Amino acid sequence: MSPQPAHADLSLEEQLVAYLDGELDVEASRRVEELLATDPKVRQALQGLDRTWELLGELETPQVAERFAQSTLEMVAVAAAEDTERSRTDASRRRRRRWVILSASLLAAGAAGFLGMSLRPDPNRQLIDDLPLLENLDEYRQIGDIEFLRSLHKQGVFAEEGGDEK
Repeated sequence: MSPQPAHADLSLEEQLVAYLDGELDVEASRRVEELLATDPKVRQALQGLDRTWELLGELETPQVAERFAQSTLEMVAVAAAEDTERSRTDASRRRRRRWVILSASLLAAGAAGFLGMSLRPDPNRQLIDDLPLLENLDEYRQIGDIEFLRSLHKQGVFAEEGGDEK
């Protein structure tokens, strides 16, 4: 019988470690025990892990000085303060960058609007050019047609008023 994982999410080695630590549920423990009873390779792996845990248990637990814990906490506090300061600086830079981009955009929009208005033809220019005609429009409407004007011109009426005859 080939080794099959007792629990689908864990590898065989992880299942064996969990078995040694008493972390498996009843069903998973039963499956591991079946594997141990039928497969010598699984038993050998379990024994190797068990010896490793025993050797680790024989090691001395190093004593850490109180100063070590204090200096570690101080380093964490300094790192947190630096992170906070960096966050504030970055936020300030982002705010300034947004204002610069907004200002530049508004300036560009204003310049584009000014140029667009200054380059477009003035709709009132034609009215200004036609102002002398419009000032005398009532008199011009009394003239029936162009033949009447030609007859007046031949008689010299226009030469007396303007002083320039063609």
